[in-house]
Amino acid sequence: MENSNIITRFPPSPTGYLHIGGARTALFNWLFTKQQGGKFILRIEDTDEERSSDAATEAILESMKWLGLSWDEGPYFQSRRYDLYNAVIDRLLDTDQAYHCHCSPETLAQKRKDAQAGGLKPKYDGTCRNLGLSPAPGSVVRLKTPGTGTTAFDDLVKGPIQFENEELDDLIIKRSNGSPTYHLAVVADDIDLGITHVIRGDDHVNNTPRQILIYKALGETLPRYAHLPMILGPDKARLSKRHGAMSVLAYRDMGYLPQALLNALARVGWSYGDQEKFSMEEMIEKFSLDHVGKSAGVFNTEKLLDLNAWYIRESSDEFLMEQSIPFLKKLGVAEPNEAILKEIIPHLKARSKTLVEMAEGAKFCFDEEVSYEKKGDNKFLKKGVAQLLTNLTNALQETGPFDQENLEKTFISFLEENEIKLRKIAQPLRVALTGKTASPGIFEIMQVLGKEKVIHRIQKAVNHINAK
Repeated sequence: MENSNIITRFPPSPTGYLHIGGARTALFNWLFTKQQGGKFILRIEDTDEERSSDAATEAILESMKWLGLSWDEGPYFQSRRYDLYNAVIDRLLDTDQAYHCHCSPETLAQKRKDAQAGGLKPKYDGTCRNLGLSPAPGSVVRLKTPGTGTTAFDDLVKGPIQFENEELDDLIIKRSNGSPTYHLAVVADDIDLGITHVIRGDDHVNNTPRQILIYKALGETLPRYAHLPMILGPDKARLSKRHGAMSVLAYRDMGYLPQALLNALARVGWSYGDQEKFSMEEMIEKFSLDHVGKSAGVFNTEKLLDLNAWYIRESSDEFLMEQSIPFLKKLGVAEPNEAILKEIIPHLKARSKTLVEMAEGAKFCFDEEVSYEKKGDNKFLKKGVAQLLTNLTNALQETGPFDQENLEKTFISFLEENEIKLRKIAQPLRVALTGKTASPGIFEIMQVLGKEKVIHRIQKAVNHINAK
């Protein structure tokens, strides 16, 4: 049932590109919100000035747009919202829920050392908590955390979670340089933007009690929390670059379709029966936090590749033409002829797992001159086939309309006259025409290339063989 009061957010930090884990979090927020008819907000958490960059911000926005995860509000930038954070900190000070702390870093280091020596948890001991101190150079602001009791919440994925307050210390909410800390800024933003559901990775579970305590100190209503399971590689180790933990844009540049990546990510930690392939509409319709598992999910790049191949096969020729042009340009085809592309794409769909493969498979159509793969050259362009290729050229000169029907007739006659099987000439011809040992069907290739190019390439191959 739709609930237009639902508001979620995705808050990436622009200290790097958007990676698989972040993209999965964004997707789950987006699916949940779309299904509920709510509002999805994008917030850029860029308060770390040293590590944040405009380039990373642009890459995140570009990734979100490429994935099709459109946002209803934003992007909001935390670096532009300091007035809000300072107002919230002042509110906590005014209500005696926070205090100024003058303890120096050296003093704090000694306190931690003493606590550890005594077998105690190395947390702040509250020296300044009740002194009523004013701001001073180098001072910080701390939240007054309850020393007893528990902080608990009912996680929508993991179920009831509870923390002992005595394990938590008086959290710094304003640094000595005047900037707000992560926890303060997050809570202030979530309150200001009306966030009802915080859906994020389970590496944030330990952050949740600290943030809940800020909500409670402010007397604000808590959002619902849902912590998504970690993503693992196929070997069940934490996902890393060797498993494919690359940026979203890296997958785009490797020729993956956004639908395939989204489908693969949706299946990491979430399931709907045995169904593996989902359209975007199906994902929105069927998604539920109830079906998100509590244990870590596996991201399998082989499954992603299979999904990508499936989406390529299911895509329209027009869509694939449009998508493959940038990849052809990267391969050096300045302005791909769309008429040629329109002819070759249907023959490449079933054999291409990525758009890169599709572009590589189509490139021979646009090359002025073909270069031969060494293996195919050595194996198939041998002295014995030069005369056969010359005879074939003569036969093709007489072929009428250069379509598959006429080409088949020409080949039947050619094979009979030369008393050979098709396999004797097929591979040498394929290498002569494409430079490769694998390609779409011979007649399909010849029709796409046209008579003039076909004869030119065969003659070039004959000259190449004779020059060996």
